[in-house]
Amino acid sequence: WGATEVKPPFLADAIVEATETGASLRANGLRIVETVLESTPRLIANERSWQDEGKRTKIENVALLLNAALDARDTVGLKMNVARKDLDKVLAILPAMRNPTVTPLSDADWVALDSMIEEHVVREIIPRLLQAGAEAIVEYPLNKVIR
Repeated sequence: WGATEVKPPFLADAIVEATETGASLRANGLRIVETVLESTPRLIANERSWQDEGKRTKIENVALLLNAALDARDTVGLKMNVARKDLDKVLAILPAMRNPTVTPLSDADWVALDSMIEEHVVREIIPRLLQAGAEAIVEYPLNKVIR
């Protein structure tokens, strides 16, 4: 019961643990001695279920949502307010999967922008967006990205 990493040295001399990065092991003063198995997840359907149209649709929907969660791992949402006079400058900087969403605000001179971008770009792009006139920038994680 509980986290396997905290059991040594009190309850075990060694453990076998499924790990992605090993960070939790290192945080608990452990080290990887040997890799027993490397694996990747697979979605598997039996042939009879795959031939059933209703079941196939359900399987394809599960695959769609799993892939969307994987796609979201390296993508974040970015929201901001921009004066209409600065909109072209900000749009020239802001990457997007297709095009950012531009929404009018209650003040007709301002709009809100919403875009999905690759997470590794954020730290470089936020200062440039501020210089171009963007304000109230919010970065938020995504659960799923369906392309």
